Amino acid sequence: MKTVSFIVTLLTMFTINAFSQDDAKVASPLTIGGYGDIYYSYDFNKPYNHQRQPFMYAYNRHNEVNLNIGMIKASYNTQNVRANLGLMAGTYSNDNMAAEPGVLKNIYEANIGVKLSKTKNIWIDAGVFASHIGFESAIGMDCWTLTRSIMAENSPYFETGAKVTYTTDDNRWMLSGLILNGWQRIQRVDGNNTPAFGHQLVFKPNARVTLNSSSFIGNDKPDNERKMRYFHDLFGQFQLTDKLDLTAGFDIGWEQKEKGSSSYNRWYTFALLGRYSLSDKINVAARAEYYQDEEGVIISTEAPDGFETWGYSLNFDYLISDAAVWRVEGRVFASQNEVFQKEDRFTDTDVFVTTALAVRF
Repeated sequence: MKTVSFIVTLLTMFTINAFSQDDAKVASPLTIGGYGDIYYSYDFNKPYNHQRQPFMYAYNRHNEVNLNIGMIKASYNTQNVRANLGLMAGTYSNDNMAAEPGVLKNIYEANIGVKLSKTKNIWIDAGVFASHIGFESAIGMDCWTLTRSIMAENSPYFETGAKVTYTTDDNRWMLSGLILNGWQRIQRVDGNNTPAFGHQLVFKPNARVTLNSSSFIGNDKPDNERKMRYFHDLFGQFQLTDKLDLTAGFDIGWEQKEKGSSSYNRWYTFALLGRYSLSDKINVAARAEYYQDEEGVIISTEAPDGFETWGYSLNFDYLISDAAVWRVEGRVFASQNEVFQKEDRFTDTDVFVTTALAVRF
């Protein structure tokens, strides 16, 4: 409680300072913002405990109105220093941060960065920050679909460590190297003393195309059970017309079967998303995806052939204002095996409808 009180007091001081600066009409490097996402999801499998699927972490409650994520964030930005502190609550933080102790479950972001060069755009950042993997995030308004892809749900949303980032003067290339505490970890796994590493390379040949390559290399288990994991994320985003956008992504990973083994378990996934703007206020989006994890490295099941699932969704967005959006999505999963909870048993399909109201300030 002392830690929570300190953080709340710190944010309050930031807010008072920002308001006083604003009142004086002096440009302040400090900004305060927030985000809220209220949702209702109905799963036709009717899971008895209201928690929809163990491999999903966002919008994962059945037949109840709930808060997916409520977040307040303070950001400080100058020419040579930057910092972010974001606190959150909601079913997303409860589910996705379940492995973190105490108040760490409520940290969305906490990092500090320093510019290393006077002439080049080179930064070093350390702390808790958004993942360098994938084209989606925990902030729904930044994503084309209401719910996240299976790909996004089962790769890191966040990470903790340090990174050095270089961006070219024309902003066409960005290269980042990372040292991390593990696979989506704030606190290291007990008994783990091996750092993890990653890279991110982004290329924007023009304003309509973004290409991304990201990787993770490391062990996410105690040293006496060490299993090296190698993972790569590749995606491209394309603005085909003024109204039509397309995203294609492919992830693949390998993990040692046993400590010191030369044999590896493999999993992979791909997703294709399209978004079309019907008007300034209305967007529609569609998604097709596939996820295969036969050995249960990431998604563990009781099925003999593991997790092999196709997914499809249709999404409707109504932009109430620049700061608010109402969303509706229908989604279906179809698996080779009976891996989805249906009341008190399991089945090979899952159909659900979700609606949400999201606000950003």
